[in-house]
Amino acid sequence: MEIDIRKQNIGLNFTENGEAEIRLWAPLAAQVSILIGDREISLALFEEGYGYWYLQTNQIKALDRYAFKINLITGGEMLHRADPASLFLEEGPHGRSTAFDVNTFNWTDADWKGKDLNDLIIYELHTGTFTPDGDFAAIATKLDYLVELGITAVEIMPVAQFPGNRNWGYDGVFPFAVQNTYGGPLALQHLVNACHAKGLAVILDVVYNHLGPEGNYFSDFGDYFTDKYHTPWGKAINFDDANCDAVRDFFIENALMWLRDFHIDALRLDAVHAIKDLSPVHILAEIKTHTEKLSQFTGRTYQLIVELDLNDDRYIRHQSKYGYGMDAQWVDEFHHALRVCTGQAKEGYYSDFNGVADLAKSCQDAYVYTGQYSAHRQKKFGVPVKDDSGAKFVVFSQNHDQVGNRMLGERSSTLVSFEMLKVMAAAVFCSPFLPLIFMGEEWAETNPFQFFVSHSDEELVEAVRKGRKAEFAAFHNNGDTPDPQDESTFERSKLDWKKTGEPKHKTMLSYYKTLIALRKQHPVLANLDRKNVYAEAFSKKNCMILKRWKDKEEIIAMFNFSIQKQTLSIDPAFQQASVLLDSALLKWGGSNAESNSIPADGQITLFPESTLILFKTHV
Repeated sequence: MEIDIRKQNIGLNFTENGEAEIRLWAPLAAQVSILIGDREISLALFEEGYGYWYLQTNQIKALDRYAFKINLITGGEMLHRADPASLFLEEGPHGRSTAFDVNTFNWTDADWKGKDLNDLIIYELHTGTFTPDGDFAAIATKLDYLVELGITAVEIMPVAQFPGNRNWGYDGVFPFAVQNTYGGPLALQHLVNACHAKGLAVILDVVYNHLGPEGNYFSDFGDYFTDKYHTPWGKAINFDDANCDAVRDFFIENALMWLRDFHIDALRLDAVHAIKDLSPVHILAEIKTHTEKLSQFTGRTYQLIVELDLNDDRYIRHQSKYGYGMDAQWVDEFHHALRVCTGQAKEGYYSDFNGVADLAKSCQDAYVYTGQYSAHRQKKFGVPVKDDSGAKFVVFSQNHDQVGNRMLGERSSTLVSFEMLKVMAAAVFCSPFLPLIFMGEEWAETNPFQFFVSHSDEELVEAVRKGRKAEFAAFHNNGDTPDPQDESTFERSKLDWKKTGEPKHKTMLSYYKTLIALRKQHPVLANLDRKNVYAEAFSKKNCMILKRWKDKEEIIAMFNFSIQKQTLSIDPAFQQASVLLDSALLKWGGSNAESNSIPADGQITLFPESTLILFKTHV
């Protein structure tokens, strides 16, 4: 099948004259019919070749329920299945599809062209726990808040249809369908349109490495999965085994749909290291090629940002240099080093990191491991990153994984002091990379973010409970794991917006606004040229100095992660420097009435768990 980037070519789609065009890949079928609504209408699809079945009809309308009736080549019972490329499943993953016409929405963002990577200040949120109502419409009521905070891009955790109404989203089983309990596809279009009206880009988290365990009927249609590889979450998706062409097209079409039909600006591709593909052209590279074609067609900028547990620059290297062409990647190693700086126990994957020494390396090199031996992995790991801009890397002090994959889902606000939270935030926003914050972090939310599901299969629920305990066994040895299936686990994980008006949390929120404004407006901090960065660690003092510059302007950011005062030496020429931020001031909940003057000898004493950011223009 030839992919036409201008429209969706699989599933049920409506033409300009209102007819339904239906295309299904089902090579395991001897016959396929579509069953329409409650009218008992059954229409046969015709074979197109290569396992595809096709029909064009005027007998199905938008919002009609429909399902496919499949007679398998092998015989046996007739199967009734929802459309694998359905956009709406009002009845959930075990029910019928709902026909949805993406082309009827009245978009008002014609002038929106997207955001440049350099300009992204990313706010990661989970639709179900971001607001009390837990849906797309409720997110829209918070957009003014996000704009005032200084956010430029909202990153939404996966919304592909999952079973029940409570899930992180990584158990999605219909990649094209927008979660019904969040409001479905129309509500998502409204949200994206509203974001663009406020100047906010939208990043959508998508999962192309596996499908969830409940409601996954894809094997009834064709070879969507392969036994060649395995993932931690089940069978690997078939990107390079026999009959993989249609599977590759399925996920390429999915990426294009989010960008074209829902006006999403960027995709965050989950755990791409678990995507196994030995094809001559990797599936990520092929998605990138089609995305670029779509960008030329629409005139809009799109980005592909990957979560990657490999220090392998092939993923972000341009295709002309034999890379996959991804626009940016998450850098967990920055987070791990930062956590160790703050006193996080060196357990599990944290055991590989040495605090400020590795944080300084990450500030300069992005990756901490660039070929040296990793004790945790028991092998040499990583390659150096050469000339890539800092905009190629996304860093954070928290995210959904690093919070939620703790046994109790504790946020940093319950693990470290108020003062240390400010130091961690400054490290992120002073880095030469793209900053991401996790919802509620900006006001030091104390409610946890725990792992939750709402499966209907009791055996699966029990398997999830056991798997959850095993997943972080290296981190925790005592205590009871919150029950992922219990609704109270989900309710505990919701943000408490009332805290934004309480003095302590209000102070942190103001501090974040100041940091974000500095990152956006100061020419040195906004410049992501990694050549203009120098970081120095003082391991015995648990301190770091980060220097960044542009032309004649220079910033020195000093971080004291220790619980004692520490003295650091800087260039005496900075005696006349301006203080851009001092986290120890009373206004930020510290104990210092005003910032200390800079001695002539350049010896600066930092308060415990504090950050001092200085700026100077050199003559």
